[in-house]
Amino acid sequence: MPTKQTQRIIRTVAFHTVSILISALFVLPLIWMFAASLRQPGLPPPRTMEWLPDPLMWSNYVRVFQTLPIGRYILNSLLVAGAAVPITLVTASLAGFAMAQLNRRGQDRLIILSVILLIIPTTAVWLARFILFRGLGLFNTHAALIAPSLMGSSPLFVLLFFWSFRRIPPELYEAARIDGASLLNIWWRVALPLSSATIVVVSILTFLLYWGDFVTPLFYLKSQTLYTLPVGLRQLQELDRTNWPLLLTGSVIMTLPAVLLFAIVQRFFLPENRLSGIYGQ
Repeated sequence: MPTKQTQRIIRTVAFHTVSILISALFVLPLIWMFAASLRQPGLPPPRTMEWLPDPLMWSNYVRVFQTLPIGRYILNSLLVAGAAVPITLVTASLAGFAMAQLNRRGQDRLIILSVILLIIPTTAVWLARFILFRGLGLFNTHAALIAPSLMGSSPLFVLLFFWSFRRIPPELYEAARIDGASLLNIWWRVALPLSSATIVVVSILTFLLYWGDFVTPLFYLKSQTLYTLPVGLRQLQELDRTNWPLLLTGSVIMTLPAVLLFAIVQRFFLPENRLSGIYGQ
């Protein structure tokens, strides 16, 4: 029989092997997209995996910016996402903190309500939201794209904060109250500092939600100078539907910020054993 050390080595090798295979499922399409964006303009997508096109057409990235004002679209998307992320963090965390302070019956009711809101398709509110924003004078402005962040952007984000705040020992809240801290001070000085992982997760999800949103800008924006990057890439497709290298170049530009964001913030995720130490569980 293999020794315990041998079994441990086998488990470690098997774990890393499976992890590499799963990671490859997500990384290989990105590599293929980047490689295909460097092919000669006008060529169809390769039928097999092409790691290094010959010749390398780095000029495709220059051509994209020359064809459309991609730089303006990127700035508009960054403006919308950059404003929506902090607003969402404030509103969603406040709502989640308020839920955590309720009794069990009140929490259950709000959880059920949040799940029901998640089930409702987004298309069901398009017309009502359009009429509301048009009446408020937000039509053809970036404010119409940012406005949902005032409600926490998604019930899921509120639930994430609620579950995070509920794991904090009640004794910490009670000690803060005894020291004379208000609810806002407890939220700011106690709850948020102990929920850094949730803040990072919600920030990433919110950024991806607004960065990749195509339908909302299409509804509310009329001026081309206000278009965000997803709408701009749609214009690129309409100009030349068969120029796959150029379309994939635009896709790389669209995907790159999300990849860089995850690479930067992944170090903020705490292992589960450290989280359990913080929460005393």
